[in-house]
Amino acid sequence: MQIGSMTEWQRKTPLEWLAYVNKEVSVLAAEKHHYKGWVLTVDPVSANIVLANPLENGRVSVSAILGHAVRDVEIVTEADEEMKEKLGQLFMPEESQTYTQEELEKKKNSLKNWLEKNHIPVIEQGELQTTLCVAGVLSINPPYRPEDCNSSNEIILSRVQGLIQSYLALQQ
Repeated sequence: MQIGSMTEWQRKTPLEWLAYVNKEVSVLAAEKHHYKGWVLTVDPVSANIVLANPLENGRVSVSAILGHAVRDVEIVTEADEEMKEKLGQLFMPEESQTYTQEELEKKKNSLKNWLEKNHIPVIEQGELQTTLCVAGVLSINPPYRPEDCNSSNEIILSRVQGLIQSYLALQQ
């Protein structure tokens, strides 16, 4: 239960809050705290604002401002199509992201080369040569992540998944 009256921000309707989504805003909150970022969403019950700020290393900082603390929200910038797509994919599971054939080929070749450098026997298999086969007992399907590995040998499966996890960590 909230003590005191609702702020102007809290009195807005969900449709009014929707006008802020995918826009860069400057937020003045209680105790003169200032926040700046791209609005991902506004919770329709609490009026909390979720902001995202892209960082230089390709990662994203996400913060939430509690609705009752919001004093003023000012739109700074409208998102272009590229930014809207980035914001829309922030919380999408990686498997739902789509890759071009060129990107998949690059991922496959890069992983294959890395495995070969580490003395892991690997060949390309399948009709379109899209599956990597490790030592004849494990297959790695596109998009070539640890969860894309299949093998009936649990020990080999676990070790190769660990190797791919290490490889992906090196790529970031």
